[in-house]
Amino acid sequence: MKIILLGPPGAGKGTQAKSISSKFSIPHISTGDIFRKNISEKTPLGIEAKGYIDKGLLVPDEVTIGIVEDRIKQQDCKNGFLLDGFPRTVQQAEALDEILRSLNTKVDSALLIDVPFDYVLERMTGRRVCSNCGASYHVKFNPPKTEGKCDVCGSGLIQRKDDSQETVNNRLDVYSKQTQPLIDYYKKHQVLSVVDGTGTIDEVFKNICTLLGSDI
Repeated sequence: MKIILLGPPGAGKGTQAKSISSKFSIPHISTGDIFRKNISEKTPLGIEAKGYIDKGLLVPDEVTIGIVEDRIKQQDCKNGFLLDGFPRTVQQAEALDEILRSLNTKVDSALLIDVPFDYVLERMTGRRVCSNCGASYHVKFNPPKTEGKCDVCGSGLIQRKDDSQETVNNRLDVYSKQTQPLIDYYKKHQVLSVVDGTGTIDEVFKNICTLLGSDI
Protein backbone atom coordinates (compact mmCIF):
# COMPACT_ATOMS: atom_id res chain seq x y z
CA MET A 1 0.00 0.00 0.00
CA LYS A 2 1.39 3.39 -1.05
CA ILE A 3 0.11 6.12 1.26
CA ILE A 4 0.68 9.89 1.30
CA LEU A 5 0.07 11.46 4.73
CA LEU A 6 -1.28 15.02 4.78
CA GLY A 7 -2.35 17.34 7.59
CA PRO A 8 -1.48 20.61 9.30
CA PRO A 9 1.30 20.93 11.87
CA GLY A 10 0.04 19.70 15.23
CA ALA A 11 -2.48 17.28 13.70
CA GLY A 12 -0.72 14.24 15.16
CA LYS A 13 0.70 12.94 11.89
CA GLY A 14 3.89 11.60 13.51
CA THR A 15 1.99 9.50 16.05
CA GLN A 16 -0.41 8.08 13.47
CA ALA A 17 2.40 7.45 10.97
CA LYS A 18 4.13 5.08 13.41
CA SER A 19 0.89 3.15 13.97
CA ILE A 20 0.10 2.93 10.23
CA SER A 21 3.64 1.81 9.44
CA SER A 22 3.44 -0.93 12.06
CA LYS A 23 -0.10 -2.04 11.16
CA PHE A 24 0.55 -2.39 7.41
CA SER A 25 4.24 -3.41 7.70
CA ILE A 26 5.42 -0.58 5.46
CA PRO A 27 8.27 1.89 6.08
CA HIS A 28 7.43 5.37 7.35
CA ILE A 29 9.39 7.70 5.08
CA SER A 30 9.93 11.19 6.45
CA THR A 31 11.69 13.53 4.05
CA GLY A 32 13.34 15.27 7.01
CA ASP A 33 14.81 11.96 8.14
CA ILE A 34 15.95 11.15 4.58
CA PHE A 35 17.77 14.47 4.31
CA ARG A 36 19.50 13.97 7.65
CA LYS A 37 20.53 10.40 6.72
CA ASN A 38 21.92 11.40 3.30
CA ILE A 39 23.76 14.37 4.78
CA SER A 40 25.28 12.31 7.61
CA GLU A 41 26.33 9.58 5.14
CA LYS A 42 27.73 12.21 2.74
CA THR A 43 25.94 10.74 -0.28
CA PRO A 44 26.11 12.84 -3.48
CA LEU A 45 22.49 13.95 -2.99
CA GLY A 46 23.15 14.65 0.69
CA ILE A 47 26.18 16.81 -0.13
CA GLU A 48 24.15 18.74 -2.69
CA ALA A 49 21.25 19.24 -0.27
CA LYS A 50 23.59 20.38 2.51
CA GLY A 51 25.01 23.04 0.22
CA TYR A 52 21.58 24.65 -0.05
CA ILE A 53 20.65 24.16 3.62
CA ASP A 54 23.93 25.69 4.84
CA LYS A 55 23.16 28.81 2.81
CA GLY A 56 19.66 29.02 4.28
CA LEU A 57 18.08 28.19 0.93
CA LEU A 58 15.23 25.82 0.14
CA VAL A 59 16.39 22.54 -1.37
CA PRO A 60 15.29 22.55 -5.04
CA ASP A 61 12.59 20.14 -6.15
CA GLU A 62 14.94 18.09 -8.32
CA VAL A 63 17.17 17.32 -5.32
CA THR A 64 14.25 16.47 -3.02
CA ILE A 65 12.60 14.34 -5.70
CA GLY A 66 15.88 12.55 -6.37
CA ILE A 67 16.29 11.67 -2.69
CA VAL A 68 12.69 10.41 -2.44
CA GLU A 69 13.02 8.40 -5.67
CA ASP A 70 16.18 6.73 -4.38
CA ARG A 71 14.41 5.85 -1.11
CA ILE A 72 11.21 4.37 -2.55
CA LYS A 73 13.22 2.20 -4.96
CA GLN A 74 14.83 0.39 -2.03
CA GLN A 75 13.84 -3.19 -1.28
CA ASP A 76 11.85 -2.47 1.90
CA CYS A 77 9.42 -0.31 -0.14
CA LYS A 78 8.53 -3.15 -2.52
CA ASN A 79 5.18 -3.75 -0.80
CA GLY A 80 4.44 -0.11 -0.07
CA PHE A 81 5.40 2.91 2.00
CA LEU A 82 4.00 5.83 3.95
CA LEU A 83 5.31 9.21 2.75
CA ASP A 84 5.30 12.02 5.33
CA GLY A 85 6.40 15.53 4.33
CA PHE A 86 6.42 14.79 0.60
CA PRO A 87 4.94 15.82 -1.74
CA ARG A 88 4.46 19.41 -0.57
CA THR A 89 3.42 20.86 -3.94
CA VAL A 90 1.45 19.74 -6.98
CA GLN A 91 4.70 19.72 -8.98
CA GLN A 92 6.21 17.25 -6.50
CA ALA A 93 3.02 15.16 -6.61
CA GLU A 94 3.22 14.96 -10.40
CA ALA A 95 6.89 13.96 -10.18
CA LEU A 96 6.02 11.24 -7.65
CA ASP A 97 3.28 9.90 -9.92
CA GLU A 98 5.79 9.75 -12.77
CA ILE A 99 8.28 7.80 -10.62
CA LEU A 100 5.58 5.35 -9.52
CA ARG A 101 4.40 4.89 -13.11
CA SER A 102 7.94 3.88 -14.03
CA LEU A 103 7.65 1.23 -11.31
CA ASN A 104 4.22 0.12 -12.60
CA THR A 105 2.43 1.27 -9.46
CA LYS A 106 0.57 4.30 -8.08
CA VAL A 107 -0.55 6.10 -4.92
CA ASP A 108 -3.30 4.11 -3.21
CA SER A 109 -4.41 6.75 -0.72
CA ALA A 110 -3.67 10.37 0.11
CA LEU A 111 -4.74 10.41 3.75
CA LEU A 112 -5.63 13.82 5.19
CA ILE A 113 -5.77 14.12 8.99
CA ASP A 114 -8.15 17.05 9.18
CA VAL A 115 -8.28 19.34 12.23
CA PRO A 116 -9.61 22.90 12.55
CA PHE A 117 -6.90 25.53 12.76
CA ASP A 118 -8.21 26.84 16.10
CA TYR A 119 -7.81 23.32 17.50
CA VAL A 120 -4.20 23.19 16.24
CA LEU A 121 -3.55 26.63 17.70
CA GLU A 122 -4.82 25.58 21.13
CA ARG A 123 -2.89 22.31 21.04
CA MET A 124 0.43 23.84 19.98
CA THR A 125 0.43 27.18 21.83
CA GLY A 126 -0.49 25.38 25.06
CA ARG A 127 2.59 23.15 25.01
CA ARG A 128 5.23 23.69 27.67
CA VAL A 129 8.57 21.97 28.22
CA CYS A 130 10.87 21.78 31.21
CA SER A 131 13.87 24.07 30.82
CA ASN A 132 16.03 21.49 32.59
CA CYS A 133 14.97 17.91 31.83
CA GLY A 134 12.80 18.43 28.74
CA ALA A 135 9.62 16.84 30.16
CA SER A 136 6.57 17.89 28.15
CA TYR A 137 3.25 19.32 29.36
CA HIS A 138 0.15 21.10 28.10
CA VAL A 139 -1.58 23.87 30.02
CA LYS A 140 -5.01 22.31 29.32
CA PHE A 141 -4.60 18.67 28.30
CA ASN A 142 -1.63 17.66 30.47
CA PRO A 143 -0.95 20.36 33.08
CA PRO A 144 1.80 20.03 35.70
CA LYS A 145 0.77 19.49 39.35
CA THR A 146 2.16 22.93 40.20
CA GLU A 147 1.58 25.65 37.60
CA GLY A 148 4.78 26.54 35.77
CA LYS A 149 6.85 23.86 37.52
CA CYS A 150 8.08 20.50 36.22
CA ASP A 151 6.65 17.46 38.05
CA VAL A 152 9.91 15.57 37.49
CA CYS A 153 12.62 17.99 38.60
CA GLY A 154 10.81 21.12 39.80
CA SER A 155 12.45 23.42 37.22
CA GLY A 156 10.53 26.13 35.37
CA LEU A 157 8.49 25.39 32.27
CA ILE A 158 8.96 27.36 29.06
CA GLN A 159 7.12 27.79 25.78
CA ARG A 160 9.31 27.00 22.80
CA LYS A 161 9.58 29.69 20.12
CA ASP A 162 8.08 27.21 17.61
CA ASP A 163 4.94 27.08 19.76
CA SER A 164 4.31 30.83 19.99
CA GLN A 165 1.03 32.04 18.51
CA GLU A 166 2.79 34.08 15.82
CA THR A 167 4.96 31.16 14.69
CA VAL A 168 2.06 28.69 14.69
CA ASN A 169 -0.12 31.10 12.71
CA ASN A 170 2.67 31.54 10.15
CA ARG A 171 3.12 27.76 9.82
CA LEU A 172 -0.63 27.26 9.36
CA ASP A 173 -0.71 30.00 6.73
CA VAL A 174 2.14 28.37 4.78
CA TYR A 175 0.47 24.96 5.14
CA SER A 176 -2.85 26.30 3.85
CA LYS A 177 -1.29 27.93 0.78
CA GLN A 178 0.89 24.90 -0.04
CA THR A 179 -1.44 22.04 0.75
CA GLN A 180 -4.88 23.08 -0.51
CA PRO A 181 -3.82 22.66 -4.17
CA LEU A 182 -2.37 19.26 -3.19
CA ILE A 183 -5.65 18.23 -1.54
CA ASP A 184 -7.50 19.29 -4.70
CA TYR A 185 -5.02 17.31 -6.82
CA TYR A 186 -5.56 14.06 -4.94
CA LYS A 187 -9.32 14.61 -4.76
CA LYS A 188 -9.34 15.00 -8.55
CA HIS A 189 -7.41 11.72 -8.84
CA GLN A 190 -9.96 10.06 -6.51
CA VAL A 191 -7.43 8.84 -3.93
CA LEU A 192 -8.10 11.41 -1.16
CA SER A 193 -9.34 10.06 2.18
CA VAL A 194 -10.19 12.43 5.03
CA VAL A 195 -10.18 11.49 8.71
CA ASP A 196 -11.28 13.69 11.61
CA GLY A 197 -8.15 14.27 13.68
CA THR A 198 -9.87 15.78 16.74
CA GLY A 199 -10.62 12.47 18.48
CA THR A 200 -8.33 10.46 20.75
CA ILE A 201 -5.24 8.86 19.24
CA ASP A 202 -6.95 5.45 19.27
CA GLU A 203 -10.17 6.79 17.74
CA VAL A 204 -8.30 8.51 14.92
CA PHE A 205 -6.24 5.38 14.21
CA LYS A 206 -9.36 3.18 14.17
CA ASN A 207 -10.98 5.52 11.63
CA ILE A 208 -7.78 5.52 9.52
CA CYS A 209 -7.80 1.71 9.42
CA THR A 210 -11.44 1.74 8.31
CA LEU A 211 -10.66 4.21 5.53
CA LEU A 212 -7.74 2.03 4.41
CA GLY A 213 -9.97 -1.06 4.33
CA SER A 214 -8.65 -2.84 7.39
CA ASP A 215 -9.75 -3.71 10.91
CA ILE A 216 -7.71 -2.21 13.74
